[in-house]
Amino acid sequence: MFRKILIANRGEIAVRIIRTCKEMGIPTVAIYSQADRDSLHVKFADEAFCVGGPASRDSYLNIPNILSGADVLQVEAIHPGYGFLSENARFVKILEECNFKFIGPSQEAIELGSHKARTCDAMKTAGLPIVGGFRENTEDEQELWKRVKSLGYPVMLKASAGGGGKGMRIVHNEKELAKMVPVVKKEAEISFGSGEFYVEKYLEDVRHIEFQVVADNFGEIMHLGERECTIQRRHQKVIEESPSPFLDEPLREKMAEAAIEGARFLKYRNLGTMEFLVDSKRNFYFIEINTRIQVEHPVTEMVFGLDLVKEQIQLASGKKLSLKQLQAKPKGHCLECRILAEDIDRGFMPSTGKIDGLYIPGGLGVRVDTHIYSGYEITPYYDSLLAKLICWGKDRKEAITRCYNALGEFNITGIKTNIPLLKRIMKDKDFIEGNFTTDYLEKMV
Repeated sequence: MFRKILIANRGEIAVRIIRTCKEMGIPTVAIYSQADRDSLHVKFADEAFCVGGPASRDSYLNIPNILSGADVLQVEAIHPGYGFLSENARFVKILEECNFKFIGPSQEAIELGSHKARTCDAMKTAGLPIVGGFRENTEDEQELWKRVKSLGYPVMLKASAGGGGKGMRIVHNEKELAKMVPVVKKEAEISFGSGEFYVEKYLEDVRHIEFQVVADNFGEIMHLGERECTIQRRHQKVIEESPSPFLDEPLREKMAEAAIEGARFLKYRNLGTMEFLVDSKRNFYFIEINTRIQVEHPVTEMVFGLDLVKEQIQLASGKKLSLKQLQAKPKGHCLECRILAEDIDRGFMPSTGKIDGLYIPGGLGVRVDTHIYSGYEITPYYDSLLAKLICWGKDRKEAITRCYNALGEFNITGIKTNIPLLKRIMKDKDFIEGNFTTDYLEKMV
């Protein structure tokens, strides 16, 4: 097992990884920006060092500074969490050259997964259904117009190197196409360093459902069920749950087989998530693979009783899968609500400032993953995620009830949050009945 692990991240996921390392008896090293000097992950780690200024590019994306500190503190392995460098193939290559172990998939898998268009082409070759469209980048505007017209509106413009809902726009006609092409290019360039994009047919009235896959270095691969991620705002997930209230058992088995087959085709190892869209007729389409641990991984942990971060670390150290597919038995139902620093009455504007009061709910089946505390300063430099409320129940009805009650207890003062909206969703008839698609929140707010 690793003698020391550096967590190349911040916030709740850094705290989450540190806790598992402590359980495994592995010393940890935290990194932090000047703005995060008083963050909880810094306090919880065995050692910590500053990697730069408040901006991400100066700190959490500063590879030379991260590696310098890792070398001085004799780190053996690096866990990237999610976001930042977690899906940066160049980072993985540099780690290998510097004799650090990366806790995640291979450089090749990350490189392919970070280019959505190439990933879809690979999955098509593997026999998985994909959304219709054209995935080669084109700079010829006349050719673009011609091909989009042939495909038929509406279409989705997607950054080829995209992720996290960025670089994506729905286009309904030629006028919108002319307006959105430069927008997507610019956003893609800023966010991912490449202005390349591709075009897919936009599917309406769909669900977003992902499957958790786990693979070791010995060719063994399994799935840990699905997560329903349909409740989104601007392509960013807000509520996730497992199992999906939409899937029946035959479709669940079919999608799970496709997820495993796709991962096997890629010779995937460690944790990954195969993401799909499912239409009203229960046809499913592969859209992307996330080559990292997901924000919503706790719902799978609660349903399967498995620590996914521990699994990642063990797999990266060369161990085999801790269980076989037939041993993976889901139990009950779990929901996750993302608690965000947003002012829902002002168009979901980010809310910053000092948290001057905090009460975190508890009780049977209630888990909260967070990095905040009373007196903690919310800055404008990073994403708005404050906490994840994860509630388990023997069935979906009990999980929703626990979630609503826990949201009622969750008290954060000094800043605005999206808790009022989450409570509304938990009481909404369509949500309770499982009757929703990806445009649910657009219609609700």
